Amino acid sequence: MKPSTSLRNDIILFTILISQEAFKYFLAQRLDGGTKMYIGHIDDTPEKEVPNAKETTIRWLISPKVGAKNFAMRYFVIKKGGEIPIHQHDWEHEIFVVKGEGYLTKDGKNWFKVVPGSYIYIPPNEPHGYKNEDSESFEFICIIPAKKEAIPEDEWAE
Repeated sequence: MKPSTSLRNDIILFTILISQEAFKYFLAQRLDGGTKMYIGHIDDTPEKEVPNAKETTIRWLISPKVGAKNFAMRYFVIKKGGEIPIHQHDWEHEIFVVKGEGYLTKDGKNWFKVVPGSYIYIPPNEPHGYKNEDSESFEFICIIPAKKEAIPEDEWAE
């Protein structure tokens, strides 16, 4: 005898809820006595406006807050007409373009088009800026070293 559709849905929901609790427990366990594994989802990560940028948001996916000791992973979205003005830092960047088309510059005169699948290395102290003139959002992952001066205070472990 098959359970009713309503009962099946209740069982599925219960299984999902139990799985979520078990998943949270799993995340809290140390796999090898060292740093905890962390698994997250972009939709659960707060989106913040990027200071001094236009139509640009950032999500801190991985940072010292979740146990990362060497690198931080960020997800940027630059909307149509948005830009991050030319700036530079004392740390390198590794970038992977996920969606849309964008432009990268080091001098504000020469712009290089980047598309999904493009990857970029920006050395320390290299001027760089981004803009989006496309009809869709320009989205990329950016990895930086986990240095105090590179990461906002609220992204460090409490």
